[in-house]
Amino acid sequence: MTLCHLADIGKSYSTGTLDVHALVDISLTITAGEFVVISGSSGSGKTTLLNLLGLLDVPCTGTYRLSGQTTSRMSPLEQDSIRARHIGFVFQSFHLIPTLTALENVMLSLTLAGRRTDRKTKSMEILHKAGIADCAHRRPKQLSAGQQQRVAIARALVKEPEFILADEPTANLDTKTGTEIIDLMLTFNESINTTFVISSHDPKVISRGRRTVCMEDGRIAMDDQ
Repeated sequence: MTLCHLADIGKSYSTGTLDVHALVDISLTITAGEFVVISGSSGSGKTTLLNLLGLLDVPCTGTYRLSGQTTSRMSPLEQDSIRARHIGFVFQSFHLIPTLTALENVMLSLTLAGRRTDRKTKSMEILHKAGIADCAHRRPKQLSAGQQQRVAIARALVKEPEFILADEPTANLDTKTGTEIIDLMLTFNESINTTFVISSHDPKVISRGRRTVCMEDGRIAMDDQ
């Protein structure tokens, strides 16, 4: 089943004196259940592409259809609702709320998605699956970087999104912990068929992708689907 379809997408930014073409003629289809790694050097367009997929940015040209809906026809409120309910985000710097415990960070995701029943039970279940249940009542500053990223993954997964977007999720982790995080994502991809789209320039991450899309100068240079 087609989850996302981008056709002839272009994205440019003006710096005042120069126009930067971040994405050029991007056409890409992602189907449900895929584990896609978007590779490329810094400035190749990886993060811009992820932002468009996650409705955090809008294209200048082209068409983006998400679950059969043309995103340009959605109101800002509709896009906010889709992000809250159907898209999970995992960031390089974790972005956990420092005043909340790990459990409360995960529960907040359910609250924002409008799911107010059994939040604690569901959140504890996903923390257990992420191997971090014993740290449920610790705040982020009491967790290692790897533990924080596990909480971030649990927070993204708990609302059972259609897909998860992860921007350089291993960049702030050591090699061993980074491998564990990718293993965890692959486990969820295989066990519950969650779609993952990951941006990375780390060869160890790229080698684990079921499908690799290589970006170069804002264009898709290679897609091994």
